[in-house]
Amino acid sequence: DEKEKFEPTVFRDTIVQGLNEAGNDLEAIAKFLDAAGSRLDYRRYADTLFDILVAGSMLAPGGTRIDDNDKTKMTNHCVFFADEDHDAIRNYAQVSKA
Repeated sequence: DEKEKFEPTVFRDTIVQGLNEAGNDLEAIAKFLDAAGSRLDYRRYADTLFDILVAGSMLAPGGTRIDDNDKTKMTNHCVFFADEDHDAIRNYAQVSKA
């Protein structure tokens, strides 16, 4: 049996690139996440996926982002960058459930 490598940074880079390419269209983001789910192991990288969808990048213990301000490792399409109103947050929650 060959063990599969655990590479959360590769997973992060793939998800962030797809989110950034989808633009500001939440429907396009949901479609990307749905399509990527068949190729990427969301269960294995659940914590990383949650970090990205909420904070925009991977988080270190203590809650600091570990993207070194590299724009290719972070996205603004997340809850932390959403407008601060009920409808905007609800729309992001709907994307996360998709």
